[in-house]
Amino acid sequence: MGGKPVTQQRPYVVGIAGPTCSGKSELANHLQISLREMRPVVISSDSYYRDLSALPPSDRSSHNFDHPDSIEWELLSRDIDNLARGEEVLQPVYDFSTHTRCCHSARIIPSPVIIVEGLFVLYWAEVRRLLDMKIFVALPEGSAITRRLERDVQERGRTPESVLDQYHRTVKPMNEKYVLPSKIFADIVVDGSDSVGQSAARVVKHIQIPLLRASPDRMS
Repeated sequence: MGGKPVTQQRPYVVGIAGPTCSGKSELANHLQISLREMRPVVISSDSYYRDLSALPPSDRSSHNFDHPDSIEWELLSRDIDNLARGEEVLQPVYDFSTHTRCCHSARIIPSPVIIVEGLFVLYWAEVRRLLDMKIFVALPEGSAITRRLERDVQERGRTPESVLDQYHRTVKPMNEKYVLPSKIFADIVVDGSDSVGQSAARVVKHIQIPLLRASPDRMS
């Protein structure tokens, strides 16, 4: 996968991790706007959930989607690396209602800034080594549950009962085992309860320095 190199400069790669519904996607999108002159691209690890089409539909919902291995991190790491090398990638498109990958892919073009967000972005060592800046978005558990209920019911067609069952069965224990410990690798920790604009401004302050002082082989 990938295409011809389109740039000689190595992009600046930002990773954003944190608990469920902590505001990772919102922060990534806000950074994309704040740094728009650098044409950032955003990669979500959610797009890399493993395809469960081989399983009967009745068995898919019992899968542990909150374990790091539920995501094809090998492909995610390879795509980030290819983008950092100036190559286009074809990102999977995931259907959360059926727990399968769509037949089409999303074409991602290299950019001077690549933003990668997802639960386990700081957990996988293979992904961490590709990151120039590592960010962790913290959020109290009560707020995470409330936000998750709203998102999964409205956007993913779930029932409140199924959302809460999944939260206590897999989300909470996997968060405590895999997500929260990865905070130790973060260069910056932001509060998911703060406004996304405030968090983005704080992050931009930190990443402007390496971007502005970057060597010619990193940024033009």
